[in-house]
Amino acid sequence: MIVHPFFVKGIAHSSYLIGGDETCAIVDPRRDVQIYIDAARDQGLKITHILETHLHADFISGHMDLARMTGARIYAPRGARCRFDHVPLVEGDTFRLEHMRFSVLETPGHTPEHISYVVTDTDRGKEPAAVFCGDTLFVGDVGRPDLFPSMADELASRLYDSLFGKLLDLPDFCEVYPAHAAGSLCGRAIAAKRTSTIGYERRYNAALQIWDRNEFIKSLTTDMPAAPDHFARCSEINRRGPAVVADLPPMEAWKPAIFARKAKATNALVLDIRSFEAFGGQHIPGSLALDTGGNFSTFAGWVLPPRADIALVAEDRTQAEEAAVCLRRVGVDRIKAFLDGGIFAWLKAGLPGDRVSQTSVRELRDMIGKKERFTLVDVRSANEFANGHIGGAVNIPAPDLRTKYRALKKDRPVVLICGTGHRSSLGASLLRKSGFKDVRNVAGGMTGYTAAGYLK
Repeated sequence: MIVHPFFVKGIAHSSYLIGGDETCAIVDPRRDVQIYIDAARDQGLKITHILETHLHADFISGHMDLARMTGARIYAPRGARCRFDHVPLVEGDTFRLEHMRFSVLETPGHTPEHISYVVTDTDRGKEPAAVFCGDTLFVGDVGRPDLFPSMADELASRLYDSLFGKLLDLPDFCEVYPAHAAGSLCGRAIAAKRTSTIGYERRYNAALQIWDRNEFIKSLTTDMPAAPDHFARCSEINRRGPAVVADLPPMEAWKPAIFARKAKATNALVLDIRSFEAFGGQHIPGSLALDTGGNFSTFAGWVLPPRADIALVAEDRTQAEEAAVCLRRVGVDRIKAFLDGGIFAWLKAGLPGDRVSQTSVRELRDMIGKKERFTLVDVRSANEFANGHIGGAVNIPAPDLRTKYRALKKDRPVVLICGTGHRSSLGASLLRKSGFKDVRNVAGGMTGYTAAGYLK
């Protein structure tokens, strides 16, 4: 039995190839699927099974692309009511892949339809060797049940049963292969280690130490991190079957004059994906800043209108193409073009530019010491803010500035700070689009402010 993991940073998504001598299955594939085809070819394997544990909320799955390119069958929970050709699975179903027996457990809680695949390597023994548990059980954490707010308590109770009544009945040596690791918002405190065993999680996973059902439910339905906007729509896209990437229109290269004309004519959203300091230096007026150096896919799914046409401003074609892959992972498919020649070509064409002042942490400290009149907005999450912030700062997470900018005064400078400068640059661009004139981004963020010894 071969298990080959794949990991996508940013969305912190784990998927797997599990293979025998000639054939293999892909578990919870990402949308850019060529990586699986290449890996299978390198190992002399044919992809025959595509296994989905649930309707993923944080990314668009690659099951449709992979099925078209390989002819493999898709297996998914019957409770998902998927609208594409697939094998629907319920508790007790089994199937084989060479010497491996796959047994299905229904493990709802993170989502209502969730299943896990328990794998027995019959060439080696009669007991389960591995479980592909999707978002039910993570290393150091469990799946959050609050993505369906009206069902949160019910799902938390079902998650309790899935964990304590099913997964923890597996042998201690059974290997745990979850669909996410640290960085994912599908859990609250997922560990950095990407795989584990049932025995280790039984002993050291904090959530699994809460044996009282009511306390377990309470712990998973209070003080959970905010859920990005695309979490509410990706599940349905995955249910009906996402568009195959090969069928999407290709991204065009627009020269500056054409870019200016077409972006305006189509009311396209201009998305600047360069570093926050490059955006601060010069950018197209009204553009949105989303630095690929940060958690690009998650924040793109969070803040970009799903039906908007997107026109990219990148350093070069390669960066634009890489960004397009990341955007499609969260269902942002309407990527029309990128600016050919970048912002340098735009400015050489005599087209207008704008800037956002970049403020150092020392300058911010001086502004505070001199009691200058400005508003300091901390755009990190509420939990980050609670764990330490600058006195007098207002906490508005960056995505919330799309609407909560109304709470800020436009007649005074607004200084934005996050962990390093990425999210605050996004926040600054949102405020500029909303008519704020004096907007400044703290380069280095709270990381730099703390390193300088300014946080007391």
